[in-house]
Amino acid sequence: QEPFWPQRFEHQKRRAAGTAAAFEGAMKQKATVSISRRKARKAYFTAPSHIRRKLMSSQLSKELRTKYNVRSVPIRRDDEVQIVRGHYKDREGKVVQVYRKKWCIHIERVTRDKANGQTVPFPIHPSKVVITKLKVDKDRKALLDRKNREKLKGKHSDKDASA
Repeated sequence: QEPFWPQRFEHQKRRAAGTAAAFEGAMKQKATVSISRRKARKAYFTAPSHIRRKLMSSQLSKELRTKYNVRSVPIRRDDEVQIVRGHYKDREGKVVQVYRKKWCIHIERVTRDKANGQTVPFPIHPSKVVITKLKVDKDRKALLDRKNREKLKGKHSDKDASA
């Protein structure tokens, strides 16, 4: 017979059953890293600005991906993006502001009207856009070179092999 378990604790019961199954087969990969959903969410939502920069990354378009051999980069102010999800899907524009505190970006000409007639920028999450044109300066170029996946294919470059 099932013990008394109120309806409001149903999610805890499911979670307990899921975690028991998860722990049976696998050991923890790193002792220093928690697998707790609560701690992961707390870390995400209380992340400082320099970590939010990385978390607020966007994918590159197919053309840029083949050019740089990089899948995604942290979004920044003058990048040009295309929206791929939501009401404003297929709209293109330049990033006006990266609002790290609110986990969103503002894109030019993606606005809505308030009840009093004022137009305000519509917030969009960076995961819902694709970068179509990068603003490349020396720091961005260095980041793209570091992340270049072609260079990482083999452990050693051709110069190392000939030496």
